[in-house]
Amino acid sequence: MTAQILVYGSYGYTGDLIARFAKETKVDVLLSGRNAARLQAQSERYGFSHVPADLSDPSSLRKALRDVEVVIHCAGPFSATYETMARACLDTGTHYTDITGEAEVYEGLWALDAEAKNAGIMLLPGTGFDVVPSDCLAAHLKDRLPDATHLELAFRGRGGGVSHGTAKTMAQNIHRGGLIRRDGELVPVPAAWKTREIDFGDGRPAHCMVIPWGDVVTAYKSTGIPNIMVYMGFPKGPARMLRMARPLLPILGTRPVQNMMKKRIEAAPAGPDDEARRTARNELWGEVRTDDGRTSVSRLYTPEGYTLTARMSLLIAQKICSGEHTPGFQTPSTAYGKDLILELSGTERQDG
Repeated sequence: MTAQILVYGSYGYTGDLIARFAKETKVDVLLSGRNAARLQAQSERYGFSHVPADLSDPSSLRKALRDVEVVIHCAGPFSATYETMARACLDTGTHYTDITGEAEVYEGLWALDAEAKNAGIMLLPGTGFDVVPSDCLAAHLKDRLPDATHLELAFRGRGGGVSHGTAKTMAQNIHRGGLIRRDGELVPVPAAWKTREIDFGDGRPAHCMVIPWGDVVTAYKSTGIPNIMVYMGFPKGPARMLRMARPLLPILGTRPVQNMMKKRIEAAPAGPDDEARRTARNELWGEVRTDDGRTSVSRLYTPEGYTLTARMSLLIAQKICSGEHTPGFQTPSTAYGKDLILELSGTERQDG
C-alpha cells in the first residue's frame, strides 16, 4: 500500500464521491469498508487499491490504518462509529478526520484531546459542509468583534438533496429536539424551540429554526464565545407542526418507527445527481454581538454540500500528508485558519 489517505466507508454516497474526485485530481487513496464485494467493484472502477476492515473488528482496522497517514472516516451514523475508529487511530498513529455534523461526536473526540496529543495525532472531525464553512465563518466573526459574547449562525440549501447517510442520521435524532450553548454549557431545548427571520443576502428574510448543529461544540472551541445557536432554513408551516407534535416526538425514537423510516430512506435515491449538485449552492449567515449591543454580520456562499464535503475532505487530508497538522482535537479553523473555506473554488464571503 502506497496511498497515504484511507477513505473508510468509501462505497457510500459521499465516500464514493471522494474517491471519484480523488481519481479526477490524481490523488492516490486507499479504499476501505466492511463489504469486500463492493470494495472490489469500486477498486476496479477507479483503479485504487482497497483493504476490507470492519468496525466490529478493531484489529482489522488497525491493520488497515497501519501504513497510512490519515483516514477520512465516512461510515455513519458517527455517534455509533467514531470512537472505534478514533481508538484505532490512536493505536496506529494515524490522523483522524471525518464528515460528521453530530455534536455528541465532537464532544466525544474533544474528550480524547490529551490522548491524541500524547500519540502525536490530530483529531479533526467535520471536514465537510459539517462544519468547515460555518466554523470558518464563526472564526471570521470573532476576529471582527473580539469581545463578542453571543454567536448565531444559520444556513440554507438552494437545490440539491440529501444522501441516505444524512437522512438516516436525521431520522435517528429527530426525536431529540435542539441543542444550544448558554453561558458556556450545552443546553437541550425542545424541537423548533426558537425561530428567526434571516436575510441570507437577497433582501427576502427566510424563516429559520434552531437545530442541534455541531457548531455549538466546534464554534465554542474555535472562538470561546459562550452563547451559541445555529439555525436552519425551515418553512413556517412545518415548524409550527413540529412544535405541536413535541409530545409525540419520543415515539419517533422507538425501534419500529426508526426501522420504518430507514426502510423508506433506502428506497429513495442515494443522493443528489451530478446536475443537482452542479446547480445547487449553500448560503450561510452569521452574527456576533456583545453585551452592550454591538453587532457584526457576515455571509458565506459555497458550492453544494456534498461537493464541498468531498473536495474539502480531500484538501484537508492532503494538507495533513504534507505535514500541516497540530496534535490534539482541532476544528477546521483552529487547524487551518478562518480562510480555509475560501480555498475552495466557488466560495465567497461578504461582510455587513
